[in-house]
Order: sequence, then C-alpha cells, then structure tokens
Amino acid sequence: MGRLFGTDGVRGVANADLTAEMALGLSVAAAHVLAEAGTFAGHRPTAVVGRDPRASGEFLEAAVVAGLASAGVDVLRVGVLPTPAVAYLTGALGADLGVMLSASHNAMPDNGVKFFARGGHKLPDDLEDRIESVYEEHRRGEPWERPTGAGVGRVREYQEGLDQYVGHLVDALPNRLDGLKIVLDEAHGAASRVSPEAFARAGAEIVTIGAEPDGLNINDGCGSTHLEQLKSAVAEHGADFGIAHDGDADRCLAVDHTGEEVDGDQILAVLALAMRERSALRSGTVVATVMSNLGFKLAMEREGIRLVQTAVGDRYVLEEMKEHGYALGGEQSGHVIILDHATTGDGTLTGLLLAARVAGSGRSLRELAGVMERLPQVLINVPDVDKSRVGTSADLAAAVAEAERELGATGRVLLRPSGTEPLVRVMVEAADIEQARSVAGRLADAVKSALG
Repeated sequence: MGRLFGTDGVRGVANADLTAEMALGLSVAAAHVLAEAGTFAGHRPTAVVGRDPRASGEFLEAAVVAGLASAGVDVLRVGVLPTPAVAYLTGALGADLGVMLSASHNAMPDNGVKFFARGGHKLPDDLEDRIESVYEEHRRGEPWERPTGAGVGRVREYQEGLDQYVGHLVDALPNRLDGLKIVLDEAHGAASRVSPEAFARAGAEIVTIGAEPDGLNINDGCGSTHLEQLKSAVAEHGADFGIAHDGDADRCLAVDHTGEEVDGDQILAVLALAMRERSALRSGTVVATVMSNLGFKLAMEREGIRLVQTAVGDRYVLEEMKEHGYALGGEQSGHVIILDHATTGDGTLTGLLLAARVAGSGRSLRELAGVMERLPQVLINVPDVDKSRVGTSADLAAAVAEAERELGATGRVLLRPSGTEPLVRVMVEAADIEQARSVAGRLADAVKSALG
C-alpha cells in the first residue's frame, strides 16, 4: 500500500478511505509510538483533540478520543476550532499530543487526521512512518498492550479553548484595527466563531459571510477556494478589504477594495516589509516554496530581503524556519507561518496582521500588495494518473525539457504530485498569459499520456 500520511496528515473520503476503525487505530498507534519515544516518560499523558464542523468529524472525533483514552491518554476535547488553535492549545496547555480532524479546503465528504507533537509542532516524517508501521502491524492482528482500571485515559470538555486562543491572537497585534471595515468569509468552517470575535476585539468593523456551518456546507462555494462571494460582499458593503479562510482556517487569502485578489505571495511580501520595519524579520529572510510566483522572488530581491525556497508543503517551510531561526514563511495558497506567534499556518493570525499593516500604515491593501507584480501563472490539476512516476518518466522529462527551452529565462515549469489528492499539478509561469496557457495545456496532455 502507499504511504498513509501525506503532506498534511492522513486524508480521504470519510467512512470510505478514512474510517472510524482507521482513526481509532491511528490514535492508539500514535500513543504507543510517542510512549516508545519517551514523550510520556514520568507523567500521565494528555492530548488535545479538535475538529472542523464536517458531519463526519463527529464520529471520527469519537473514534480518536476512544483510541487515545484506551491507550491511557487523558483527552481534552476542545470542539470545533481551527487547526492552528489546536496546535496553539497543545503547546499552551503543555499537552503531549494534539489531534485535529479536518480535510482543510477539501470538499465536505473528505476528512483527515493530523497529529501535533508536544509544543504544537507537526510530527516529523520518521514518527509518522513509525505510527503508520505500528498501525499496520496491529491492523493485521498484533494485540495491543492495554491499560485497565485507573490506567485508562479520562475525557473532559475544554470549553475555555476558544477564548484563550482569541486572546492569544489579539495579543500578537502590533496595533489595533480601529477604523477598518473588513468582510470575513469563514468558509462555513472551523473559524466561524473565532475569526469574527478576534477581529471585533481588535477594533475592526466586520461583516461576516460563510459563518453558518451545518456540517454539510463547509467550503461549499465559499472561503479561500471560492472568492466570488467575498468580492461581491466587499463591493456591496464598501469595505476596505476582505479576508477569506479555508475550512480549518490555516490559510488566508484576501480581496482588496476594488475586488482584486491578494494571494499568499503578496501577503507574504506585505508582512515581510512590515516585520522588517519592526525589526521582527530575523536574518532579513523569508521562506517560501518553489510554487511561489517569480514576481515574489523579484520583489524580495528588489527590497533587499533574502528568499529561501523549499519543497511544496507548509511542513517543509516550517522545518526550514525552525532549523535556521527564521520568523516568516509561507505558501502562495495562503498558508503563512509567523513563528513568533504560531507553530503552523494560521489564517486568522495572518489576516489580523495584514489588517494591522493596513491600519498602521494608512495605506490601502491594494497599494501595499503592489509591492510585487504577479507574473502570469497557470496551474492545471491532472487527475487519474500514476502520480508516483512523475520523477521517473522519460517521456515526461522530455516534454518538460522542451517546455523549458521554449520559455527560456522569462518563465518556468513545475510538475509535482499532490500530497493530499490523487492528481499531478502542472504549473507554468511566463511573461505572457497565452504562452503560459499553451505550454501548460501541452504539459497536462503529456502527463495524461505518460502517466495515465
């Protein structure tokens, strides 16, 4: 079988790919692996468990809680909260483990299980591999060692989590947001209560859309993957700008007062300059992935800010930041990590800091985002292909080489297998949008032919 863990935990169609049995088994395996690693040594272990509003999260949460408690781990159930809130509370409460049930920006039928280590950091690959190995051993019949009596875990609700997390967000701001009118699109997701509360406490006048989750409507035509409603609401309400989150609120995209989209690269650029002014951009460096627009790289060079690039996935951005002590990193998709205040991408924090930059500078978001010019970029997702052969197909390598020769120094090509979905992503940048579309279309056909 393929590796269960992708770039962002274990994810699949709930009750088909990701079953209650799997969620329970992975949780027990995680508890045993962390115990083997010495994480629980000398004390009774505790885990924080949260979820987004998906209907399937209800039974998957029950399975995870049952698995952890059966392995002797006490559980604090924090309910529906963003992924970064679970990460923050794992660290703030001194828990040994955090578990988030979410499929982020994916459609409602999907769900996922993501583990956090002590301190709220994502588990390293070797621990995920060990959890998967132990899970497979016991799925095939190897019996677990199970505590009994007082050794089993206890479960309790931790309702203070929301207020504690919102307070943490507001405390991170360098200035208040008074005078700003902001539309918030919560994607009917995990930040539907958190984000409006945080922006309001910080002084902004807010208009909220997509904040009525019913378990079925998460990411449905709203949020960071569908910005049309946000654009309309910004125009309708005469707002200064709009902020959009995804289902688990670990990402943030924006729309300026004219309806122009502001992507993760532009947000990174704005925050990098703001943090440098406050002497908070350590080593004068920002970390981004190879998917970042070439215009972002050129803007950082012009502004004298060093850019370090990593593989795609916020976990790799975070690893680079932690290893070298950098303070800011992120992805074009809107995952932005501000390491002084968060251990993972935090969409609400990102939106708040972006708003604080607008309020503190007296400049519009449109003007601030103009620090970089986005070069035309075309992204095509190619489904139903063998994504494992992207790096080994000679025919595909030849097609890429031909495309790179055509683009020359004015563009670039990137092919990569998705870490969370069964498809290959084809990205092409060029000085001209029509050329980018033409090259991307030919490469997408090449992917289908070579890997189909």
